[in-house]
Amino acid sequence: MTKSIYITDYNIVTPLGFDVTSNWEALLQGKSGIAEHQIIAHQDAFYVSKMNDEILDHTFQENFIDESFSRLEKMFLLCLKPLVENHEISCKSVLILSTTKGNISLLKNKTEIPESVYLSGLAQKIADFFGFKTRPIIVSNACVSGVLAISVAKNMIASGMYNDAFVIAGDEISEFVVSGFNSFQAIAKEPCKPYDLHRSGVNLGEATAAVYIASDETSTSNLKNIKFKVVGDSAINDANHISGPSRTGDGLYESVKNAMREANVTAEQIDFISAHGTATLYNDEMEAIAFNRMHLQHVPLNSLKGFYGHCLGASGLLESIVSMESALQKTLLPSKNFVESGISQDLNIIKENQSADIKYILKTASGFGGCNAAIVLEKC
Repeated sequence: MTKSIYITDYNIVTPLGFDVTSNWEALLQGKSGIAEHQIIAHQDAFYVSKMNDEILDHTFQENFIDESFSRLEKMFLLCLKPLVENHEISCKSVLILSTTKGNISLLKNKTEIPESVYLSGLAQKIADFFGFKTRPIIVSNACVSGVLAISVAKNMIASGMYNDAFVIAGDEISEFVVSGFNSFQAIAKEPCKPYDLHRSGVNLGEATAAVYIASDETSTSNLKNIKFKVVGDSAINDANHISGPSRTGDGLYESVKNAMREANVTAEQIDFISAHGTATLYNDEMEAIAFNRMHLQHVPLNSLKGFYGHCLGASGLLESIVSMESALQKTLLPSKNFVESGISQDLNIIKENQSADIKYILKTASGFGGCNAAIVLEKC
């Protein structure tokens, strides 16, 4: 008999707060972490969603004694700590790390590469700190990494390779990342507007997010209020372009189709879509085409990029967590800054907080290199 795989605990650390509750309250009030920050010396400020370093360091000192951690590592440790305290780490528990750039900022002005700049070194450092007994797994596949990490955990637990998984996702804003996106002329000069007629590009963000995933046979959770079954997943690469998405949404369409087929749900059963929604011209248009091809154009949909910016390897997991919290709170959040549709096909884009009963969530992500991923979550 196929095992059922569940997410039973989660946490997030973002510019809006250092736990789920504070983030949810800020989101309900329409607060955004996006503001102007100067990231690169002698260059103009950018609109980004950036952590307050003083608050980060203070909170870290309240929770940990050892200070020999990078800024990103502090964000990871703060995020994962409550989950490790809630669930026992066994010899068949695995840590899965989702990130695109990791500690790349540590390379600045260095003649030698620090060990934790390697993603394997970063993952092992976190695993060793919390006492994991198995080798950690790294998922680094552009902007689909956070969603894909849930899929990896689901399938590895279902296979019996592991009993449970602690999935952690995170990225920080760095000169490297800003320079890269700026070279594509993809960074907006104002707060981003996913799907809007006047959208002009992405705002970058930073965050960490963590979930605990286990089968119904092996869960060590004592928390009864959070239980979401991962009922379908898929990842398809359309190999369209190094940075540009397929104009016909082929990869996303196939990912959603496969995930919904595995979940055995129809378009009418999907209650909410947490979309990628970067506010770039071609991404938002591609998503509209793909969702219409799947007859999902009437399903309430949002992008959280107007609140958090694009957090790269953290986005998919962060947005999945907020989606699950939305289902628990029976409240759909708006796609912030959306006013007038700027896509060729209709979508049911949420404009204000609204009450809703949510059972099935579709979470999607798309990224550089033509990668696309989708998962279907069922509230139990």
